Amino acid sequence: MAQEKKAEDPDRGMDVTPAPLKLWSTHCDEEVLLRLSRHGPGHETPMTIPELFQESVERFGAYPALASKNDRKWDTLTFSQYYEACRKAAKSLIKLGLQRFHGVGILGSNSPEWVIGAIGAILAGGLCVGIYATNSAEACQYVIEHARLNVLLVENDQQLQKILSIPPDKRESVKTIVQYKLPLEESGRNLYSWHDFMELGNAITNMQLDRIILSQNPNQCAVLIYTSGTTGEPKGVMLSHDNITWTSGAMARELELSHHTSGHQNSIVSYLPLSHISAQMMDIWIPIKVGGITFFAQPDALRGTLVYTLQEVKPTIFLGVPRVWEKMQENIKENIYKSSGLRKKVFTWAKMLGLKVNTKRMLGKQDVPMNYRMAKALVFTKIRNSLGLDNCHSFFSGTAPLSQDILEFFLSLDIPIGEIYGLSECSGPHSVSSNNSYKILSCGRILNGCQNMLYQQNKDGVGEICIWGRHVFMGYLDMEDATLEVLDDDGWLHSGDLGRMDNQDFLYITGRIKEFLITAGGENVSPVPIESLVKERIPIISNAMLVGDKAKFLSMLLTLKSETDQMSGEPLDKLSLEAVNFCRALGSKAVTVSDIVKQRDPMVYTAIQCGIDMVNQEAASDGQRIRKWLILDKDFSIYGGELGQTSKLRRCIISQKYKTQIDSMYL
Repeated sequence: MAQEKKAEDPDRGMDVTPAPLKLWSTHCDEEVLLRLSRHGPGHETPMTIPELFQESVERFGAYPALASKNDRKWDTLTFSQYYEACRKAAKSLIKLGLQRFHGVGILGSNSPEWVIGAIGAILAGGLCVGIYATNSAEACQYVIEHARLNVLLVENDQQLQKILSIPPDKRESVKTIVQYKLPLEESGRNLYSWHDFMELGNAITNMQLDRIILSQNPNQCAVLIYTSGTTGEPKGVMLSHDNITWTSGAMARELELSHHTSGHQNSIVSYLPLSHISAQMMDIWIPIKVGGITFFAQPDALRGTLVYTLQEVKPTIFLGVPRVWEKMQENIKENIYKSSGLRKKVFTWAKMLGLKVNTKRMLGKQDVPMNYRMAKALVFTKIRNSLGLDNCHSFFSGTAPLSQDILEFFLSLDIPIGEIYGLSECSGPHSVSSNNSYKILSCGRILNGCQNMLYQQNKDGVGEICIWGRHVFMGYLDMEDATLEVLDDDGWLHSGDLGRMDNQDFLYITGRIKEFLITAGGENVSPVPIESLVKERIPIISNAMLVGDKAKFLSMLLTLKSETDQMSGEPLDKLSLEAVNFCRALGSKAVTVSDIVKQRDPMVYTAIQCGIDMVNQEAASDGQRIRKWLILDKDFSIYGGELGQTSKLRRCIISQKYKTQIDSMYL
């Protein structure tokens, strides 16, 4: 039923009913029709984010909610303290003149201040707008202008200088900047430290804030998530209160997460950018829903320190993007390589047994052989301990598909990684592979209470994944054409991803429509499966990108596994230990990428060609074979711009950046 509001017509002096609400909008101050189902999991009473938080405080008030490292000590906030800090931030934002439905931009790495500022913005009637810490000044300027940001929270002087480099007339909507980490090296009338900012709102009464909180509705916008902008200008994905509160509850149900009154809380380490909806959902909204505790990793987590935080915190839930799981796999392999011959044999035996047992588990068979316990004691438990995942009951990967090699590697070590499929436009998750619903290579089953449709299926049952449910976004901010491109007349969200369902309702992603290469011969080629196979067959390969759209044949750009600068994340010339070991096994003495590329190391190049030949043997047709390839001088990275914030290939940017190299393969 359409939610309607009565309004008074001043000319007629009587109540009139406005037009029914629509399922979508492109204006952040408008309301939308909620997609409530008639019964079941999609029928729960809608609630706002403030209501969700208040409910959480009533249930879990004395339990720790946020923890951050201060020197060697963890500082914690209970749920009651957390909520009061958010209210305090909200009052300060009101004092600073935050307008209703205007944005509070947050630019920096994950921290309690990030989260408190985000929720404070929502309580104050504004919008939480995350800005990627690696954004250029120009990219920040775009978000500032597009989202009409009134207040900016920046992490440090480096981020502050980025903002100050933007011409004042291009950031005129920004009334105030708050730097939430010391030292504050600049001074100015509209520049505050976090401490001073938090004291600004003392004159704002609880009644003033509560009045704003009570005026909010579940079908209004609360969060803006900006897309990466790899295929045009970034789009502001508008998520409503109901999108956030319903989806967090649906995920908690799906993963069977609950708060145990004995004090055993679910815990998670926050390290993926909170500007991304998957990190927000896992690190902020689900913990509020279930009373979990969020530990904040160091800002350089993705440059090597994550494992130390995991070892100390020992989270119960862990979400990793594919690159994180790849790095973990590499580290395990390196440690085994350095081990004695006996340990290597025990490791190999345990892996074979682990894969056999866990494969049977996927088929519903629970019989566990006696020697499995021995494998667990000798190998599996020690591996989990080394990764800091010994208390973890749920392992996930998201944002991009994991290769079969990595999935089977961890499954054989008794670490079943469940894949989560979704997009910003559906508040993060659409399907989840959980402990009770697991099949390798699948993304699990559709979130309970949501619907899935495969549009224009081919003879193999593959079609475009279309999405319906309370997790579907409101629309793109100020972009009606773009909104109508993804939402059809019936309100289905067209994902642009191709997938199929098996007879047990497990979803499998087979490719992305826009990523398809169409050869000169008219053949449609999905690059991801081929790229994954290359990385699987050739262990020295770090990244692979297929090219050849509208060309007579397919070619591939390859990068080699190398070490990275721990401070900047820049790929170095020095090969990783796994890559060096690969070379040694071939008889090559190469220790750097340059050793291989500049001298066209015959042993390494021959081995890579053999791997390419193996991949080509599995090609579905001649048009899907890789005819030419070349190795680039440096690995792809977030630092270099070739990878997005969640380590996805930015294909358009890579194609532009390496146009000369690509063209050379077609001369």
